[in-house]
Amino acid sequence: MATTTATVTLSSDLLSDAMSVTSSTTCMKAETTSDGLDQCKMGYKEIPTGTNFDLLGADNAAAGNLNKANKVYICNNSTDETYYIVITIDAIVIGRLYAGDWMFIPWGAEDATADIEIQAYTGTNKITYMWFHEGEVLNTTL
Repeated sequence: MATTTATVTLSSDLLSDAMSVTSSTTCMKAETTSDGLDQCKMGYKEIPTGTNFDLLGADNAAAGNLNKANKVYICNNSTDETYYIVITIDAIVIGRLYAGDWMFIPWGAEDATADIEIQAYTGTNKITYMWFHEGEVLNTTL
């Protein structure tokens, strides 16, 4: 059985007292607490200014994965602090990732229109991404 664990540590000195929070979770298949996610797809993409990159969409819906347990990691590896990407899900902007920023989110959709797209602004952004999932529905008919 595969095990994928995500850990995030946040610390800040914004308040008069220092703050530190750490949280960890093991990514599991849908409707279970004993079986870990068993597959992932990953990649690296350079996205020029004004270009859209369809990270997850219709091809994944056809594989039957969208209504199961899915986790998505996206990182903007650009080093110029003025470079950023905009992340949209189903054409709704959910946020920006500037150089060095990253995100880790659960993701699911009931149809092929709820895709994750990345659009680059201000230069060619270097993106690393991973999609952790339960596994594709394989065609066993020969």
